[in-house]
This record gives sequence, structure tokens and C-alpha cells, in this order.
Amino acid sequence: MTILIDIEFELITRAASRFPQAVVRDELDNRLLEELPTIRITQIPGGSDDGIRLARMLVDIDVYHSTRADAIALAHQVHAWVTQELRGSSTPKLVIGRTGAVTLPAVRPYENTALRRVGGTYEIYCHPVS
Repeated sequence: MTILIDIEFELITRAASRFPQAVVRDELDNRLLEELPTIRITQIPGGSDDGIRLARMLVDIDVYHSTRADAIALAHQVHAWVTQELRGSSTPKLVIGRTGAVTLPAVRPYENTALRRVGGTYEIYCHPVS
């Protein structure tokens, strides 16, 4: 039986080290404008597993920044991190195999006009360390 990993915790921990200029979290704070740039990582419903070890998890990653250009630039860095750097990596708890974009980073609507939101959806194939 597949042992599920807290993918949000694993990715937030790693992204906080990789993107020290940003606040990385799973939920937005009321002080969002004071914490730009912010990267929000959220596992979304869906995904699958092979019934043995390998899980396919779906994750939304949104970047919030003060300008559209800055949000797009950081979202592209996050995209490269997920699709290139995370692939084949491991921690003491988790091995990440294949990664890919389900939807590419794009501007997403957000009610507050003082900031911009750009996000993508990713699939991450992973399994626990044996």
C-alpha cells in the first residue's frame, strides 16, 4: 500500500530554502501586501497511486508579487525549480521521481489590484524513502 507524504510540507520546506527572498506558505495571510513576494503551495484534490509505493500528487503553486512582470519572473523560476531541480531529488523522507506541469504558469485573477498572481499546476511523482 502506498504511504502518502505531506507534499505541501516537503515542498514548502524546500522552496523556502530555494527562494529565500519570498515567503513560502500553504495559506495566505491577511498581511499579504506586507509579505511580497509570496509563494503559496497547495495540494489539490486528485492524483493517484500505484497501490504499492508510487504516488502522483497534484500541486497548485501561486506566486503573489507587487507587479505583473515580477510575478511572472518568479513564477518562471518556480516552474524551472519544479520541472528541473526537483526531478530526481530526495530528502530523508521522500524521493521525487518525475515532475511536470499540468498547466503552465499564467496570470490568475486576484481581487486585490495592489498585487499580481501568477500560478501553475504541477504533478509530482514521489514515494517514501525505504
